[in-house]
Amino acid sequence: AVEGATPLFFLDYLAMGKLDAGVAEQIVSGLAEGCRENGCALIGGETAEMPGFYREGEYDLAGFIVGQAERKRLLGGQAIAEGDVLLGLPSTGLHTNGYSLARRLLFEAAGYGPGTYLPDLNIRVGEELLKAHRSYLQPIRLLMKHGLVRGAAHITGGGITDNTPRMLPPNLAARIRLGSWPVLPIFDLLRRLGNVPEEEMLRTFNMGIGMILAVPRRAESRVLRLLAGIREPAYRVGEVIAARWRGARRVVWA
Repeated sequence: AVEGATPLFFLDYLAMGKLDAGVAEQIVSGLAEGCRENGCALIGGETAEMPGFYREGEYDLAGFIVGQAERKRLLGGQAIAEGDVLLGLPSTGLHTNGYSLARRLLFEAAGYGPGTYLPDLNIRVGEELLKAHRSYLQPIRLLMKHGLVRGAAHITGGGITDNTPRMLPPNLAARIRLGSWPVLPIFDLLRRLGNVPEEEMLRTFNMGIGMILAVPRRAESRVLRLLAGIREPAYRVGEVIAARWRGARRVVWA
């Protein structure tokens, strides 16, 4: 997605101790639904039975998408310039990152179970942890169509701190403003449960921002209008600045 690629097809790997046709049907149906929503095909994969390796009811699932992009239209970040605006697109939750720390805080430190109801979040622990990782294909494709996005950073493991610099050219940095977007309640809860330092939170979790886009300052209003047209919230979380120190391509928190 951050290269501006269009998804073509998806391949999966499913393993369990003994194949449960009912479970497999639910999994494949979910994968097929996700593929339909993103315009790609589920063309196959591998299924493995491994008795003695998985406990009853357990399974392992992995997958990947193959996409394509024209070389001349790749979002490599080369066009990003000082003064460009950084827009954050919201996440739905943990987005599959930081689960080791989250599980330790929720299940060990707090003693919660998957069925524990969290009044501040109005949801059970298991439901919060199983929130789907959302796709950013539609907003990226829309902005690329209009030539309004210069770079994209997927906020995965390493958080905003480690992922944002990946899209930047040398000698540029990202100034990110804390408080410029709504932090999801789950992250406030995790911070309280473990008294986790802010720096570690920012390096471990997405904190409510799943994708950061670099757009020209002069086009910011148009970009926001286009995103509003597809009901995609966006927050101005910072800007691109010149790096006047050693070790460019980094995040400066403000």
